[in-house]
Amino acid sequence: MKKWIPSLTLLAVMLLPLSFAFAQTSGKPAPQPLITTAEKPLIQVAVLLDTSNSMDGLINQAKSQLWKLVSELARARRGGQIPKLEVALYEYGNDNLPGSEGHIRQVVGLTTDLDKISEDLFALTTNGGSEFCGHVIDTAINQLPWSKDPKALKIIFIAGNEPFTQGGVDYRKAVKKAISQGVVVNTIFCGDQREGIEGKWQEGALLADGQYSVIDSNRQVAHIAAPQDAEIERLGNELNKTYIAYGRKGKEKAERQKVQDSNAASVAQGASVQRSVAKASKHYKNAEWDLVDAAAEGVAEASALDEEALPEEMKKMDKDQRKQYVDGMAKKRAELQEQIQKLDNERRKYVEAEQKKQATEGDDTFDKAVIGAIKSQAAKKSFTFE
Repeated sequence: MKKWIPSLTLLAVMLLPLSFAFAQTSGKPAPQPLITTAEKPLIQVAVLLDTSNSMDGLINQAKSQLWKLVSELARARRGGQIPKLEVALYEYGNDNLPGSEGHIRQVVGLTTDLDKISEDLFALTTNGGSEFCGHVIDTAINQLPWSKDPKALKIIFIAGNEPFTQGGVDYRKAVKKAISQGVVVNTIFCGDQREGIEGKWQEGALLADGQYSVIDSNRQVAHIAAPQDAEIERLGNELNKTYIAYGRKGKEKAERQKVQDSNAASVAQGASVQRSVAKASKHYKNAEWDLVDAAAEGVAEASALDEEALPEEMKKMDKDQRKQYVDGMAKKRAELQEQIQKLDNERRKYVEAEQKKQATEGDDTFDKAVIGAIKSQAAKKSFTFE
């Protein structure tokens, strides 16, 4: 019996091409190789803010520059792909927070919901405090679901003005734990450079492959008005009209969007423009409550929803009409976003030219420290910026 085995094997090999050809001509599709697509690039950023008494200026800078940071990150690419952006927010050093937990609070965990970040950032208040840098870094490393992907860009920014050495958790162990998991720690000291170095803020960054920056947290962030600003703001307001709130929390989230528009407009000159630019980016997604984003991401389809989950203007529509309505809003939104992006490119060129005339690149402020560090560290992960 054994002598037949080689012959049978040879016969099988000879018949394999014929079986493949038969599959192609028999009306059945030939088996195709499994093709996997590369995972979307990921950027995870955790911001740890000192909310003790002396840090009102820092919080105001963060509020006024949030959307500038988002719009800058929206220009990141790797292999032509737009990365997914997740942001987390912590506060520390506030005496209103439990001392047993190190006067630390996770305000928002890693999320793509940027309006949630804005809402909670604007709700922060200062009081006290006892600022334990090592403790809050250790907490963020332990609590947040950091990606295991070695290609992901994972960054912590911690800002404050007291010695980095305070508290019961050794800052050296905390930052070494962070970098062992691929999380870079950048430190932003609000005060004099020498004082920050002596307070170990520089060492904290260097031990975790991060960047040490010094800022004047009480300085107003300079804004250069551009001819495109008014039209960008107008188009940003028009974008809101393309959102279709659905589900139990739809109206609430749509109202929150308007409130964050108002917050941006009230906090600083130029912040509203930056928010409009950010809303025109791929990072600003609201599939949880907006039917346009939900359809684009495969989260929900208007035709499959119960009538009570729909907004009033869609309740009497049949399934085809619902789809046409959502598709129409999606088309209008894409057109508005394209216009904003084009105007923003023109605006950026204008601002850069004005900065050269004034022989300045801007003040040492929170946004400049964050953007500079992100671009430098993103390059090491093969990200580029358009």
